[in-house]
Amino acid sequence: MQTISLLIAHATNTSFSGTVIFSVLTILILLICSALISASEVAYFSMGPLEKEVLKIEEGKQAETARELLKSPQDLLATILIANNFVNVGVVIISSFLLDAVFGASATNELFRFLIDVFLITTIILLVGEVIPKVYATKNGLTIAKFMAPVLNLISTLPPFSWLKRFLVNGTSLIHKYAKKRGVKISTDELEQILALTKEETTSEEEHKLLEGIIKFGNTDVKQIMRPRMEIVAIENTSNYTEVLQIILHAGYSRIPVYASTFDNIIGILYIKDLLPHLEEGEAFEWLDLIHKPFFVPENKKLDDLLKEFQSKKMHMSIVVDEYGGASGLATLEDVLEEIVGDITDEYDEKEINFTKISDTNYQFEGRTALVDFYKVLEIDGKDFEANKGESDTLGGFMVEQAGRILRNKEHIEFENFKLIVEKADKKRIKTICVIIQEHSSTSSIEN
Repeated sequence: MQTISLLIAHATNTSFSGTVIFSVLTILILLICSALISASEVAYFSMGPLEKEVLKIEEGKQAETARELLKSPQDLLATILIANNFVNVGVVIISSFLLDAVFGASATNELFRFLIDVFLITTIILLVGEVIPKVYATKNGLTIAKFMAPVLNLISTLPPFSWLKRFLVNGTSLIHKYAKKRGVKISTDELEQILALTKEETTSEEEHKLLEGIIKFGNTDVKQIMRPRMEIVAIENTSNYTEVLQIILHAGYSRIPVYASTFDNIIGILYIKDLLPHLEEGEAFEWLDLIHKPFFVPENKKLDDLLKEFQSKKMHMSIVVDEYGGASGLATLEDVLEEIVGDITDEYDEKEINFTKISDTNYQFEGRTALVDFYKVLEIDGKDFEANKGESDTLGGFMVEQAGRILRNKEHIEFENFKLIVEKADKKRIKTICVIIQEHSSTSSIEN
């Protein structure tokens, strides 16, 4: 009986040892498979243009299979992810079986087993099955891509991998269609808040202003950036050639509107370069034959739409018209671009914004200063002004809009934390305004 017991014990020990060895070997094989599959993911999806060109001209079954796999990247990625998950789950299951066989079931062993499962097995899978092979694949991507091509091609055709692959790809396509249909709508205000929150110390002030200009660009009307008709140099169609040349020399512009009788009746745009071959002509020269057809846009046209039309029509100047068809100003390609990149000046440009900085809280502006320029000088967003400006686009017009009349000298209004004082005005308009930035915020009021 003792002999039989010894034989049974020996057989049991031999069976246990065989189980442990088989489990360990299986885990090692699965880890190698996991490493190769993880490496192939990086090899295929981080392949640079040069490597792709090399793969295109290479001959052989492996290179050809790799090229075919790259034609369906979604199917390839699904195959890699499914196979990798199957292998990793296999490692976990067999490791759990092996730990059961080695440690058995007791309260102390359960805790020790849990620590091994959570830390040791997870670390091995991450390092051996993910991190190390992916790092290696970044330097040897083409070799791994060709080596794994036949294996991945085989896996993609074998059930249940092929079924799961089809289900995953189709499910992803449905999600994309739903997400595309649903869309994500973000307002300009939300974009501005995002920009403010994501501003980094390494971002320069110029870069930040450029991003702000891009965000506000599509929400800005032409009326806000146009040059008003009072400041426009134009030529009447009855002017002789000598008078035209004098106007051109005095104005210094490359394009000038031409009108008949009144500025509301713009009949064309004169390009100064067209006159260069005719500089020696006399007073009777028919310069009107050289004018180009004008391009009219409404006041409420958005700047992004205007820019597209400038590009498509190959034009640089537009005449802005009001709701009654009268010309209210003009807007150029330079005006549009300045809303994004800031002021564009050359050696002949005069300072556009006429203001005087008396102190950090005290400024003097002309009444005709555009509100958008007023915001730029004071470095404010101008949301409150925009919400209350009505039809006005200048600082003087804003004061008239708030007061309901043309204010007299020394009268002022208070809006938010700004005190706007009329320094000079006549019966038609406000000419000069003193702006004082106050610490407190107040509602709009008018005082003498």
